[in-house]
Amino acid sequence: MYLKWWKMNNQKKEIWGWVLYDWANSAFATTVLAGFFPVFFKQYWSAGADVNTSTALLGLGNSLASLLVAIMAPVLGALADKCQAQKKFLIFFTYLGVLMTAGLFLVEKGDWELAIIIYALGNIGFFGAIIFYDSLLPRISSRENLDMVSAFGYAMGYLGGGILFLINVIMTLKPGLFGLADAGEAVRYSFLSVAVWWGGFALFTFIWIKDVQTKKEEIGLLQLIVMSMKDVIDTIKKIRGNRTILIFLLAYWFYIDGVDTIIRMAVDYGMSLGFATTDLISALLITQFVGFPSALLFGKLGERWDVRKAIFLALGIYVIITLGGAFMTNKREFYLLAAVVGMVQGGIQALSRSFYSRLIPAEESAKFFGFYNMLGKSAAIIGPLLIGITGLLVKRIAMPSHPTTEQITLVGHFASRCSIASVLLLFITGMVLFYFVKAEEKTV
Repeated sequence: MYLKWWKMNNQKKEIWGWVLYDWANSAFATTVLAGFFPVFFKQYWSAGADVNTSTALLGLGNSLASLLVAIMAPVLGALADKCQAQKKFLIFFTYLGVLMTAGLFLVEKGDWELAIIIYALGNIGFFGAIIFYDSLLPRISSRENLDMVSAFGYAMGYLGGGILFLINVIMTLKPGLFGLADAGEAVRYSFLSVAVWWGGFALFTFIWIKDVQTKKEEIGLLQLIVMSMKDVIDTIKKIRGNRTILIFLLAYWFYIDGVDTIIRMAVDYGMSLGFATTDLISALLITQFVGFPSALLFGKLGERWDVRKAIFLALGIYVIITLGGAFMTNKREFYLLAAVVGMVQGGIQALSRSFYSRLIPAEESAKFFGFYNMLGKSAAIIGPLLIGITGLLVKRIAMPSHPTTEQITLVGHFASRCSIASVLLLFITGMVLFYFVKAEEKTV
């Protein structure tokens, strides 16, 4: 079925170049963002810190990176459209992320400040590149194939990220097989392997996706920046004047924050409940490999059924996941939730991207995707902080004046459960707003 679809496509090489970028950069999302960084940060770089304090520090690092990307995104998108330079910006931010990921290899034990700085810069590279990667979708795909191309990108990301993550997990469990001294050294080399994987496979994207040929104008840098700022203002006016795009972006702002927060904080949450590191890593691997076929299934669901209904379905499942996470008690339940997350995570991201692509003009895609990613990343400022602050407040309120060791553990677990339950607010608000988005036709 999918092979037949690919044979019918006239831009096969560009599409494969585009989806291979997801294969490349998802190594950062799995091994660094969701997998080893939270564990290594808590057990190595911030060794000795309180569980809830280290959670707050991790949330701070995520939020700082998201804030910087959110501020830059609209201007960068306008600048890329003005210069027709989406690919050049994609290359720049990709290798910023690659270099910072490699830099994690050099951070010493206890040096959590430097770890957060390098991690934040790596996030800027990763998420900054996604602005321009997403903006290429309307250019390399026909309208009829948007859902499947978008979903296939996420599916390849799950597969590629999952394969390298599996190799990295084996490195940490059996470091001697790779000539490494211990698991700590294996984790550091895993960061290095992500940099090589991401930077290496991205070359296919940069070679196979063609540059847009435009007439070159001699424009000074200052003039170009001023023109881009005017384009940002013009795009804001277009969004404000278009009810469909405006409400969709508000809905997306809330619900994608819930998705991103679960991705980023799941391992940290499991550790706070006392689950073993091997259990958490196994759950992430389940998510990755369930995510590959599920993303394709959601792409087909959006194509055959209805994109809007498929997004609602995914959001309803996320509400169940969040409630399940707040009440889970053992690792089998954690594995089950990981599998369910894998079923919907790629689907909701892929269909949101293709849904939005139908609403915007292809020739201004970088500008509009600048705002799309700005809202996604600015929303991700709220989620990790919401979890961190909720946990700290509940712990402060519920902790007795002179607690026993058992009471400290019980209150810590209760605070962690309240933290994850707070994410429900984001999904429910997003669902209510998305209900009022009625169209998926180009409206600008």
